Amino acid sequence: QVQLVESGGGLVQAGGSLRLSCAASGCTFSSYAMGWFRQAPGKEREFVAAISWSGGSVYYADSVKDRFTISRDNGKNTVYLGMNSLTPEGTCSYSCTAGRGVGDYSQRDEYDYWGQGTQLSVSS
Repeated sequence: QVQLVESGGGLVQAGGSLRLSCAASGCTFSSYAMGWFRQAPGKEREFVAAISWSGGSVYYADSVKDRFTISRDNGKNTVYLGMNSLTPEGTCSYSCTAGRGVGDYSQRDEYDYWGQGTQLSVSS
């Protein structure tokens, strides 16, 4: 069974930086595309960033482009989300996800497994 465990969330001031991690187990990590989605209370889960199985292709939502960086370490079975210039709008639960044969990286239905999420709160 594939398990994804996120970590690194917390409370940060607006303008600050943080890095989230997602550790995978129970799968051949290097064969999975990985993504990060986020969800604010009362809102739909939205795409943040994704990375192909090799790390050769990365994708970002327009709202985070140039501020967030997704990366992966296949030797450590871990995917990261580096976040800079955080704003209060970034206050969400961030979940990582894994999928094989992903076509549209921004679509939730393309992924097979989800973590429980880690909470980020950005104070103004």
